This record gives sequence, C-alpha cells and structure tokens, in this order.
Amino acid sequence: MSMVTIWHNPRCSKSREALQLLNEESGDSDIKIREYLKENPSRDEIVNLLSLLKIKPLDLIRKGEAIYKENFKGKELSDDEYIAALVEYPKLIERPIVIKDNKAVIGRPPHLVLDL
Repeated sequence: MSMVTIWHNPRCSKSREALQLLNEESGDSDIKIREYLKENPSRDEIVNLLSLLKIKPLDLIRKGEAIYKENFKGKELSDDEYIAALVEYPKLIERPIVIKDNKAVIGRPPHLVLDL
C-alpha cells in the first residue's frame, strides 16, 4: 500500500471519522497524520494540494468559519489572495483531506477518503 497522508484536525468529528476509516482500511500502517493547524502549510503546499484536488482556492475554504465571515465574505479575491488567506489562516482549509500518490480528496462525507 502506498503512503497516505491525512490533513487532520483532531477536534473535527469528520476528520476523526475519516482517520478511523483509513485506519480500519490499512491496519494503522502507511498513514501519515498532518495536523495542519499545528504545522501550517506553506504556499507551495497549498498550491500543490489544489492541483491534486483539481479545485480552485475558494473551493478549499470553509465558508462557515468566523475568520471567513469577518474577513472575506462578500469580497471578490484573486486565486493568489485566497491562497494567501489559506496560508495565513489554515483554519479555513476544508477538512479532512487525504492524499495518496498524485491524488487527493476532501473527506466530506468521510467515506470519500476510501475512494483513493
């Protein structure tokens, strides 16, 4: 089995559920847990992630977060500006995200992580 990386927030029930599904599927091996709120992603990592997900930066943003509502809601930003926001405020990153080989998926709902 290839290495699987999960961008994980342990306080998020969907993220915990996705991790549990991955652990059941892999037997606790070959899973790298990336707590992206503790180890903030760089701009290059965000750009790479967007490429793997094949989505625009706005589609990676959690629009229900207070940070989004207070700072970005109703504004039209460029992709670069949204990427900068994701780097500055990683809490805005949709979760969980699972990466395997050159593919990635957002685990909403969590069972989508098994598609990889």
